[in-house]
Amino acid sequence: MRRLICVGVVMSGLACAPGARDPVAPDYGGVFDGTAGQWIDLTHAFSESTIYWPTDTAGFQLEELAFGPTEGGWFYASYQFSSAEHGGTHLDAPIHFAEGRWTNDQIPVSALMGPAAVVDVTARVTPDYLVSVSDLTAWEASHGEIPGGAVVLVRTGWSSRWGDRTAYLGTDLVGEPAVAELHFPGLSEDAAQ
Repeated sequence: MRRLICVGVVMSGLACAPGARDPVAPDYGGVFDGTAGQWIDLTHAFSESTIYWPTDTAGFQLEELAFGPTEGGWFYASYQFSSAEHGGTHLDAPIHFAEGRWTNDQIPVSALMGPAAVVDVTARVTPDYLVSVSDLTAWEASHGEIPGGAVVLVRTGWSSRWGDRTAYLGTDLVGEPAVAELHFPGLSEDAAQ
């Protein structure tokens, strides 16, 4: 199924080249005014239960600054929060793994939009499953070629494990030793290319 969506995902290498121009984007106005397309929320809320990369041991921190009536008689609520960048629903900027590439604020919104290809591997997924080129070509055999500029979403079913850190990451360890013990689905190098 193809849908037009706006998502935060790891960008493709071509779209993230230093100095790459913002391509002329198709008119997606219908998605925003409600006459075309469909919005699908793929996020998880940030809270004390948010799962973070194991080397982040602080997690989500929320501090209440004010909550209740003020001296002037009106209600006021205010909080501050802090969080590592690699937890919960987030966008990994291309610079995360490639020096000189875009930071999040440099990514044009048009590069985060496009037709979506949802590749569903839930029937085959295991804790160490790597989406393969054959998964992508099987999708294309059923749905047609993935168009240029498409946002490829991989449905692993792993979100059913959200809230259970050990089931989601494959280990209950934290800190640097946990990294070698991680087990969750990902992309094969060939599929990413």
